[in-house]
Formats: sequence, structure tokens, C-alpha cells
Amino acid sequence: MKYRRLGKIGFDVSEISLGTWQVGGKWGSPFNFENAEKILQNSIDNGVNFIDTADVYSDGLSEQVVGKIAKIYKDQVFIATKCGRRFNPHIDASYTLVALRKSVEDSLTNMGLDCLDLIQLHCPPWETYYRPEVFELFDKLKQEGKIKNLGVSVEKVEQAIKAMQYPNVTTIQIIFNMFRQRPKELFFEMAKKNDVGIIVRVPLASGLLTGQYSAATTFEKDDHRNFNRNGAGFDKGETFSGVEYELGLTAVEELKQYFGDRDLSEIAIKWILQHEEVSCVIPGASRPEQANQNLTALEMEDLSKDDLQFIETNYNKHIRNEVHELW
Repeated sequence: MKYRRLGKIGFDVSEISLGTWQVGGKWGSPFNFENAEKILQNSIDNGVNFIDTADVYSDGLSEQVVGKIAKIYKDQVFIATKCGRRFNPHIDASYTLVALRKSVEDSLTNMGLDCLDLIQLHCPPWETYYRPEVFELFDKLKQEGKIKNLGVSVEKVEQAIKAMQYPNVTTIQIIFNMFRQRPKELFFEMAKKNDVGIIVRVPLASGLLTGQYSAATTFEKDDHRNFNRNGAGFDKGETFSGVEYELGLTAVEELKQYFGDRDLSEIAIKWILQHEEVSCVIPGASRPEQANQNLTALEMEDLSKDDLQFIETNYNKHIRNEVHELW
């Protein structure tokens, strides 16, 4: 495993870490504690030391299993969770200081921890970014010993830039992959200047960039890749990176033809890691073997200039006009 500094936090995190949106079961299927524990333990044993979860994942069950594992491994792992996305309705008015404080305290209880390494606002509404009192609350929670650091998980580049104007924001979690390339422009430069850690989520575009899907692939009813393609449940950009499914398949097919028998998911993760501004990437896993597969990108040589140029050309040809200015 290789490690990178997580911005101004100063903690060295594994380049490939673990996101737990679907840990313990595929999207839409019941949560399996035993399976989740195996995924987490297997990942940590292979050098992963950064685990990202959220109170909304599996209605708190993900936090529970992450907390259990955190206590076993103690100081070996850095735990990040998120708050706010459970608010119903998910609007700015729901982001009261009382509700946010309760969310942090609920996560501490849920995980059985005394202090959170990193708490992240979970894709808050646009208006929330313009309320200094929301960000000031987390300074108070830090003084009280309930959190160590504040980050923000964002949908849009503009939100990331706005969040970084608050000096206590230490990390930005953002979607960045071969189908979502806009963050590498202005945002990466600004994050580096502000010493803000970059946590990359959705590295495989909800599985599209594994190269394993086709027009015949079906997804379970409760799987966001089925119900959220047009943003019915939450931001459309979280599903297939906002790319229309059939168009994504076309772009993937050209990538597969170019790279031949090379594993596309490895290439997708390696492409992200070749951007030095990235602190870590957090692919998910629904079984231990999948977590192991995510780590194989570490063994790859860097993509060549020709490889990088083809990926850029593929993006410009198929994807850019559909997503580039939206997120």
C-alpha cells in the first residue's frame, strides 16, 4: 500500500481506501453484518487505513459495523462519517444547529466512539454553504472533543470552492473519474493551494467503468442504478456520474477496445491516482473479493501519455457535453 497526506489534517491515508455505501450487501439488498466485517477486516489487513461511512448508509448499520471494527484496530484506522443527508426534507431549513449537533452525537453513539476523526457535511443544499454559523458549530464540537476535523462532501465543483472559503474545512469529498473530469481543472489547483485533502468517491461511475455492464444488465428495484437515473431519489450525478446509461456503455466499449484485455476498473482507479492532488480514492465493495480487486491498481505501471490522451479524447467525444458544466 502507498500513502498520501490528507491535506492540512496531516494524517497519511492509503491511496486506495474504502467507501461503505454498499458495504455488507449490494445496493438494494439487505445488510449483512458478517459480510461487512469481512470486507472491512480484509481491507485493513491489506493496508487500507481510511474508512468512509455515513449515518444514512443502510440506515446507520454501516456506521455500526465501522465503529465495531474501529475499536478492534484502534489507532490503525482513520474513520470518516457524514451528517445531514438523513434530514427530511433535505433542505437548508433542516440544517439547524440543533439537528446537526444531534447528528454528530448520534453517530458517536452509533459507532461507540468518543470522538470522530472526520465529520463531513453530506452534500448540503446550496443555501447552507452561505451560513457561517453552520461551519462555526463544528469548531465548537471540536473544542468539546466530539470531532477532530470537518470536511464537506459535495455534488458540484462550485460548492467545493465555496466550502474551502471556511478555514476549518480540511477535506473535500467529490466525484472524480474518467467520466467526471471537471474537478481536475480549477478545483484541484485551489485545493492544493489551501492544503485541503481531496477524497474521491464514485471512481467507477457506479460500476460503468468496470466494463462489465451491457444493455441487458438489470438492477434491483431498490438499487439507485435503477431508480435514480433521472434524479428521482437524490442528485442524478451520484448515479453513473450523471451520464446517460446507454451513452456510457458506448464510451466504455471504446475504452475496452483500446485497452484490450487490460482490466478497465484497475485503469479507472489508476487514472485517478495519477493526479497528485488526490489524497485517496474510496471505491466501495459488496464482498471481500471486490475489495481486493480494487487494490490491484496499486500494482499497475502508470498509464502512458498515449493512454491518457485516449481517455481524454473519449471523454471529449462522448461525455463532456452531457456532464461537464453540470457538476
